[in-house]
Amino acid sequence: MSSIRTTGPVREIRDRFGFWRRSYAMMAKEFIQLRRDRVSFAMIVAIPVMQLLLFGYAINTTPHHLPSAVLLQEDSDLARSVLKALENTAYFRFVYEVHDVDEFDNLLKSGKVLFGVEIPRGFERAVRRGDKPALLVAADATDPVAASSALGALGMIVQTALAHDLYIGDPPAMPFEIRAHARYNPAAESRLNIVPGLVGTILTMTMLIFTALSVTREIERGTMESLLSMPIKPVEVMIGKIVPYILVGFIQAFLIVNIGVFLFGVPVLGSLFLLAALSTLFIAANLAIGYTFSTIAQNQLQAIQMSFMFFLPSILLSGFMFPFAGMPAWAQYVGECLPLTHYIRIVRAIMLKGASMPNLRFDTLALAALMLVAMTIAVTRFRRTLD
Repeated sequence: MSSIRTTGPVREIRDRFGFWRRSYAMMAKEFIQLRRDRVSFAMIVAIPVMQLLLFGYAINTTPHHLPSAVLLQEDSDLARSVLKALENTAYFRFVYEVHDVDEFDNLLKSGKVLFGVEIPRGFERAVRRGDKPALLVAADATDPVAASSALGALGMIVQTALAHDLYIGDPPAMPFEIRAHARYNPAAESRLNIVPGLVGTILTMTMLIFTALSVTREIERGTMESLLSMPIKPVEVMIGKIVPYILVGFIQAFLIVNIGVFLFGVPVLGSLFLLAALSTLFIAANLAIGYTFSTIAQNQLQAIQMSFMFFLPSILLSGFMFPFAGMPAWAQYVGECLPLTHYIRIVRAIMLKGASMPNLRFDTLALAALMLVAMTIAVTRFRRTLD
């Protein structure tokens, strides 16, 4: 029998249907694979939702109710009126009342308050005599965005404070002087705020990715079986994988700090040894978190996705891009659970304020606690991987 040959139009129709059939089969395969890859599917939903919630609710570029301290050297009606007027601007929230200048300075250095108000002794009597005394407002200007709006509102407090104390209506002239002193960054230069924060941001990104790929790379290359057959404990495996990257992170931090100092003119007023020690602690915390991701992820793509999901809130809620004090309470609680939040405070305090270990006690302990929790989870997860 002679074979039946299809004509040109019939062959064209069959090829066209074959093209769409094969394309449909390939699309169906990809959807099935996407459904099975639950981590990737979750990222499709989680990333836009997280961005929307963070930018919609947590981010505020004009922060209010900023933590402040007062050095009240006289307890008079006028002094209380001035403090009340400051609070009524909605920028100041007095959480500390100090009794000497050293305590006043330590609160600013440690970052517990962003503003300090000093009302001198004999303030009300000097105002009534027309001596025009000075009211000092010291601001932590390491974050110029948070400080600028509050400092700009100081001029409105005079009429508010004196309306019911000395005059009816507007006072004839300024009865006292407000001296605003922006400490640590008086020129409000953004590079002095950005460059120290970049040290922690870059280290977070690179350290997470480096270690998040460590275990998944072993699995995909098929070398995990050889690793499991060796007489080695999970803690020893984790230490062996983390320590080399601590050295890598230390080199990165050294390069970033030196570029910031020599190229951008960022000062280092504190101890370089203290900065190096706390940077090592921060690097170890991020490596432990990345190692945990590597024990959860089934492949390198999932490991990178998990790293990005952790990096996104870190960069938005740590105070690097937006003022931390302007965030709502729930966002600040989340930010306190992120190593980058504490490290940014540490590196800015050391470089710009010359802070010492007593000023950084809280953030150092928080960073150490986060590192221990991450390491415990990483070791536990790796033991399950071995089983």
